Amino acid sequence: MESAAVTVERRVTERGELVLRAEAGHYEVISNGVFLMDTRAGRSERLLIQAALAAVSGNARLLIGGLGVGFSLAEAARSERVAEITVVEIEPALVAWHRSHLSRFSEHALDDPRVRVVTADIVAWLRGTDQRFDAICLDVDNGPDWTVFDGNADLYGVDGAALLRSRLRPGGVLAVWSAAHSPGYARRLAEHVGPVDTHRVEVPRGEPDVVYLAHAR
Repeated sequence: MESAAVTVERRVTERGELVLRAEAGHYEVISNGVFLMDTRAGRSERLLIQAALAAVSGNARLLIGGLGVGFSLAEAARSERVAEITVVEIEPALVAWHRSHLSRFSEHALDDPRVRVVTADIVAWLRGTDQRFDAICLDVDNGPDWTVFDGNADLYGVDGAALLRSRLRPGGVLAVWSAAHSPGYARRLAEHVGPVDTHRVEVPRGEPDVVYLAHAR
């Protein structure tokens, strides 16, 4: 008989309620009653980083949008080819949980001297910075067609694609995680960023996770 999920922490943020729950040695994050992520798998989140790094040269500057449960950051920190890792995460509570409950899933990567965490809205931060990266890896929603917050939709439109493209170095790549295939978004990336590779990852139930990899022209 499986144990019931228990609430580990509950935080009220500017965006509503964020809950960390534990069950059978794993954790899940709930936002305003909606399941966001858990620590049970992570294959597609790791692929998000692997595909991006395979497409760029060494000493790469990497931007990760969304800390999640840490699989992407841990994968990036494992690579000796990454010179700098900037993580933009909007929820201070989630960052704090990676100093405690979730630290083993991000493999204590917050302590890596190459890692800088910026607590900010990714859209606003991108608009306000002039930094450019070899790879940008986005995992801030359940996909282009299922955003956690309404404002995140700006990332997936024409203006968002152009903004992301402007933050890539020549020859850079944009990798975007999605919980389902989004043909319209793939076409948008191809038009406004560059040629797109689509990687599908089978999951135990439901549609495959998808990683879109757009190569900047």
